[in-house]
Amino acid sequence: MSIENHQLLIGTPITSHSFNKNRTELVLSPNSNEVTIYKKQGASWQLSQTLTDHDKLVTCVDWAPNSNRIVTCSQDRNAYVWTWDAAAQTWNPTLVLLRINRAATHVRWSPREDKFAVASGARLISVCYFEEEHNWWVSKHLKKPIRSTVLSVDWHPENILLAAGSSDMKARVFSAWIKGIDAKASNAVWGEKLPFGTVCGEFGAGGWVHGVSFSPSGNAIAYVAHDATITIANGPNQPLQVIQTANLPFVSLFWASEYTIVVAGHDCAPYVVMNKGTSWELAAKIDSGKKKQESSNSAFNKFKQMDSRAQATNADVELNTIHQNTITCVRPYSGSGDRVTQFSTTGVDGQLVIWDLLSAGVANLRL
Repeated sequence: MSIENHQLLIGTPITSHSFNKNRTELVLSPNSNEVTIYKKQGASWQLSQTLTDHDKLVTCVDWAPNSNRIVTCSQDRNAYVWTWDAAAQTWNPTLVLLRINRAATHVRWSPREDKFAVASGARLISVCYFEEEHNWWVSKHLKKPIRSTVLSVDWHPENILLAAGSSDMKARVFSAWIKGIDAKASNAVWGEKLPFGTVCGEFGAGGWVHGVSFSPSGNAIAYVAHDATITIANGPNQPLQVIQTANLPFVSLFWASEYTIVVAGHDCAPYVVMNKGTSWELAAKIDSGKKKQESSNSAFNKFKQMDSRAQATNADVELNTIHQNTITCVRPYSGSGDRVTQFSTTGVDGQLVIWDLLSAGVANLRL
């Protein structure tokens, strides 16, 4: 199986990551108020720039592939849109006032990159768009019926609907239609009339909903919760398909195709969820489970263990996975929206891993 493994940080978690369009640059949050940008040089990634405008921990980053803008959100209750200045060779920040009184938790650009959505602990979602007349970013709030912190958001391919997962144990689909930005709002699955704020679907879970994702067609959503379940909802009026697992909870996911979902989280390895005709099932663990060979530099390994897992003894507690701690973020890496062939993961162990689905050895894989 073809795997690229990069130890970007030692003793520091990676909270969130995102690539530029041609995958030559990487932006990530190193679990601090900083945002770091890496450039690919040969087979390795080298630190290029550090952005320090946020005051508190940066919770999420997202890189718009076509407009080449980066959006970041933080526990300081603000978001920044970063634009590249080619002449000065720097990233210029534009502050976005989210009008929230709690931390921002998650952010995603819309497919057309003319809006972005920011989840927060203020029991609301800020939908932000650029107002040409005043030359600034404006935010509108999605509030009802959210009752607790919103942990994740994801956009429908048509740029209007927004899925959200919350710690009130609900996944919801909202209309984020903006007058003057979007065309007429209508969707055959989620509703014909979709003014801003319309709740198009509400789905339950047995724990906090950590991650949510629309299918490539937009006709279904999948979400993962803290009760270690994976749930697929085919629109607001169809019964839920719930996969009960014996794993630790998953926290992040994406659709590789209409028939395949990749999930990852506290089990430290990505898994494939597949459609088997009338039902979905947890089909395979992608990580081959081969331990890395021990280095002869035992002193270095000892201090590395102390850094990454607060381990002070020489006991062999290395996990039988490539990631040695929770995977915090999983994202598509290569392939089209409805046929993703490679994906990337980052985790608490400071690693970036790029996986190849086609060589993963998953039986009857449908991409």
